[in-house]
Amino acid sequence: MICIFLGPPGSGKGTQAKKLMDKRGWPQLSTGDMLRSAISKGTQLGVAAKGFMDRGALVPDDVVIGLIAERIQAADCSKGFILDGFPRTIPQAEALDRMLGEAGRKVDWAVLFEIPDADLVRRLSGRRTCLNCGAMYHVDTLRPQKADVCDKCASKLVQRDDDRPEVIQKRLAVYHSQTAPLADYYRNQGKLKLLDATQGFDAVTEAVEKALR
Repeated sequence: MICIFLGPPGSGKGTQAKKLMDKRGWPQLSTGDMLRSAISKGTQLGVAAKGFMDRGALVPDDVVIGLIAERIQAADCSKGFILDGFPRTIPQAEALDRMLGEAGRKVDWAVLFEIPDADLVRRLSGRRTCLNCGAMYHVDTLRPQKADVCDKCASKLVQRDDDRPEVIQKRLAVYHSQTAPLADYYRNQGKLKLLDATQGFDAVTEAVEKALR
């Protein structure tokens, strides 16, 4: 099964993809991870991607699609995989469909994690990160034993720049303008599954399993 997880930043799709990967053995394909891996290995596509990134430019869709085409040839993708963070736009979705079609495959489902913007701002802006070990906390739901101090290594906890409310609002604006229309794209194909991402972690996990059943 080939599944795409759609949703705004902070909706929990990445966490649920990892959960599903552990349970079913489907790899979670993150374009960011694939780009870093290709660059570190010095592959042809990695070199091409690095050239764009070094100039501060977006990596073209055809390069990203090429990375995905290479990755899904691996044995661990034979029974299925989860795409997390791609596609982000309609042209990317169309390119993905063409690439998969040439390989005799197709997207089976697109699961949309729905959550109000206000909930996302509260969820993301409350996150705190350890500068030393990277451990994550939350001012409401996962507080450290001592304020602003990591339980694991006693280093300082900070709010990352991209977790500040004004930055989150900008990220959401980009999502709504570019990525949200993908819902209609997959709805028109009869492949869209809607999921209430405001529920607790276990409830969302159960909803994901139900959507893919």
